[in-house]
Amino acid sequence: MRVLLSTVGSRGEVQPVVALAVQLMELGQEAVVCAPPDFREWAESLGVVYVPVGPELRATAKRPRDTALTSDQQRQMIEGTVADQFTTVRAAAEGCDVIVGGGALAIAAHSVAEEQGIPYVYAAFAPITLPSRHHAPPVFGSLGEEPKDSPVDNRTLWAQDAQRWNALWSAPLNAQRGAAGLTPVSDVSRHLFTETPWLAADRTLAPWPEPSELDVFQTGAWTLRDHRPLSTEVREFLDAGDPPIYFGFGSMHAPADIARTAIAGARSLGRRTILARGWSELSLDEVAPDCLLIDEVNQQALFRQVAAVVHHGGAGTTTAAAAAGVPQVIVPRTFDQFYFARRVDELGVGLAHGAGDPTAASLTAALDRVLDPQVAQAAHALAGRVRTDGALIAARRLTEG
Repeated sequence: MRVLLSTVGSRGEVQPVVALAVQLMELGQEAVVCAPPDFREWAESLGVVYVPVGPELRATAKRPRDTALTSDQQRQMIEGTVADQFTTVRAAAEGCDVIVGGGALAIAAHSVAEEQGIPYVYAAFAPITLPSRHHAPPVFGSLGEEPKDSPVDNRTLWAQDAQRWNALWSAPLNAQRGAAGLTPVSDVSRHLFTETPWLAADRTLAPWPEPSELDVFQTGAWTLRDHRPLSTEVREFLDAGDPPIYFGFGSMHAPADIARTAIAGARSLGRRTILARGWSELSLDEVAPDCLLIDEVNQQALFRQVAAVVHHGGAGTTTAAAAAGVPQVIVPRTFDQFYFARRVDELGVGLAHGAGDPTAASLTAALDRVLDPQVAQAAHALAGRVRTDGALIAARRLTEG
């Protein structure tokens, strides 16, 4: 079997599909990943056949927060990405037996599968991104601003969300479908999600709410087993004192002055700091023995050796911290990150930071709470319930039909 895994997004979207690709290959199947060019070198180092689509996305993390596209710029960008995806995904799908669309921005995947007469599977990475009467749709909004509660019921909110999808994507999607001889779709989001989506999220950390209008198959999170050793620099820093606090915001635009804020918050509690550069390319103002600036790292190995993890609330980082049994402080920035922040709070394994950018005082207060032994015990207990075989379950489902 040859499987095409199509996604558009940052590492939070790409790493899970690469994990599934690796798992498929371990089962003796062929896999092709079609995703942004930022991750090509890394994926190919794992032996994954990788087809880049669209522009590099890394620069978006350094874009000023108040930068907004005009309506014409947005329309041109959407038309361009839809056309590019149809061309690239169509070529990548040659000889494939099934297409998996990972995340909602893989716009062309379902249509290309339909065009080529092969099955299509949609996979979401957080429950809140799929329509349900139990929750409202996620919103992008401004970074660091929590979505406001709405008096409108969830079904109405999802209907409004569907209208937004149609307004943005219907014309370019149906133009490409028409050129391919396919009939137009009237509901873009339902066309992408289907009635039988998969949910690549852990059942304990992020369960699908029932009863449901959709027939959701929850596989568990698609986790890539990371065997990389920690660098000598990181190991020596860990060995030089008590477990530090890890701060990292991945591919997100990091909060203003977060490096200074992080160090001040940790120091106020007598803790050392490990700061991940991330796509925002964070830096330190000082060289000090209680601070370490790092690049890409094996989170699965590192998180087990820190006192707490402060991060943006992406699905992958939240799951990695939960699996490591370490307390978390989530500073959500947008989209599904508010959901994961709430879940960590509800499970008692961490804290959701309040709206807006953190201050040294707010981080100190948050860290003081999650460093409580009871939170650490709860985090350790949760780790034993987090599954790591989601990619295997998904791979077997694909191969066994």
